[in-house]
Amino acid sequence: MRGNKFSSRMFASLFVIVLGLCYCSRASSQASLGLPRLFGPSEALVKTAVEMNCELLTFPENETILLQLFREVDRSRMFAEYTSLKGKEATLPLYVRHFHEGNLVCVASAQNNSLIEPTVSNIHYLKVIEPVEGAEIEVCSGLVNLFEGNRLELRCKLKAGNHVSYKWLLNGRLVSQSLLHDDRLLINRTTSQDSGSYRCVASNSFNQTDFFTVNSTEVVITVKDLVSEPDISFSVLKEDIHNYFAVVSCRSTRGTPPVTFSLYNSTEFIASVMTEERFATFKVPLVLGQDLGFLQCQARNGDWVVYGEKIPLEVVPVGGPVTMRYTYDSGENYAVISITIYCEAAKGTHARYQWFLNGTLLHDRGSFYYVHHQHPELAMLMLSVGDSSAGTYHCEVSDSFDNTTAISSRRLYLDKHRLNRLPVWVVAVVFGSFTFLILLVSVCCGIGVVFRRRHYGEKSLSDFEMERITPAYYGKLDLSHYNEDADVVNAARGGEVDQASLVSVDEWPQIEEEKKTLEDEPAEEP
Repeated sequence: MRGNKFSSRMFASLFVIVLGLCYCSRASSQASLGLPRLFGPSEALVKTAVEMNCELLTFPENETILLQLFREVDRSRMFAEYTSLKGKEATLPLYVRHFHEGNLVCVASAQNNSLIEPTVSNIHYLKVIEPVEGAEIEVCSGLVNLFEGNRLELRCKLKAGNHVSYKWLLNGRLVSQSLLHDDRLLINRTTSQDSGSYRCVASNSFNQTDFFTVNSTEVVITVKDLVSEPDISFSVLKEDIHNYFAVVSCRSTRGTPPVTFSLYNSTEFIASVMTEERFATFKVPLVLGQDLGFLQCQARNGDWVVYGEKIPLEVVPVGGPVTMRYTYDSGENYAVISITIYCEAAKGTHARYQWFLNGTLLHDRGSFYYVHHQHPELAMLMLSVGDSSAGTYHCEVSDSFDNTTAISSRRLYLDKHRLNRLPVWVVAVVFGSFTFLILLVSVCCGIGVVFRRRHYGEKSLSDFEMERITPAYYGKLDLSHYNEDADVVNAARGGEVDQASLVSVDEWPQIEEEKKTLEDEPAEEP
């Protein structure tokens, strides 16, 4: 039993030893390859030959070494190879194509020994340059004539070239970089300022020593202005005493012609015309003094349509009275330096105003005046006050379409002395107010004096009554309980005697007689 166990252990040990010897024999027969190093140019022109170098420093002897050039991510396609018994540095010729661009690696392997594992070199990036050639502009948005607000997209197409930088020029000036997207120029909302001649410039370089540039042909882009809302107005035309017409004008301030104008009366279509200008006129019959609805203009260019405001179609003849009023401006010392006269008729929608000085018609502007028609229902005449502006003014109002009758205002005489003179009513108000204040102060003072006299008169009577009551009152007072000085008491009593003497003068002879009697009597002995 023990012998069998010993035999089994010996057999296992012998197996392990034999297996280890076999492995060592196999390992000793398999040599390893070092890592190859790949180097060469980093840039190359397409369709030119370059040399890539792969160097292998560690390799087994007596083995044929195969060096091959691949792209890192795709080893199904070999670009170049080299076989050597010595290894070391090998030259791999390469005729450059576009697909050679990218990360390249060199793979080293033993050509006739599959037991030796291949090794891969470092990554070497190769940039392939194709010079630019044949630039032209493609209009991706489709139209070279478009209206503002539309999208414009241009593309710079090349027959050849890569690693290209682009510049766009509009009428010879650089376009903002914010509009560039690689080979494209994109404007989402165009304006008329985007109109002009576009050209693209494409360029690239090789090793920063050789530069290639190509210019495209020019493409002219026209961005049209959309027509603005039309303004409407009309004048009156008199053909004869029975026929009157409204000459309606529709006018837009902006918009690229041709523009189509249409005229409507409320919702009813009247007429339409296409013009190369930004205005059009229409002739509409009318009846004086009648409300004929509302006129409105429509303007259109391209697919853009806009409407103007509505105005009433009503012509009221001029009627009186005609009134004038004026305002003035003052300078130093409150002197009037300028005056504005207003003239207004009671009615009339198409009035014509005329100003007169001393019966002479005043035209639009003179040395001291300016005629300003601010509104069809109101006119102004502005004057600088001086010697030349003195005189009699009036205005006349008539229909602009019929001047056979005119209504005149009242006459108004103006000169600088009269304007700076205080009106009679102002003087009357000032002096009247001054007189009223004087009277008011006088009345207040009189009332005050009477009140004070009455007050002090009542106070004097009260004091007199108190003087009569006081001596009698104090004579009845018992002062014996006061501990006062004897002299003070005597003085007070003396005062009482004097006060009593003042009461009755008739008692003086009797008092003198009693005094003598007292002096004749003998003094009593103590």
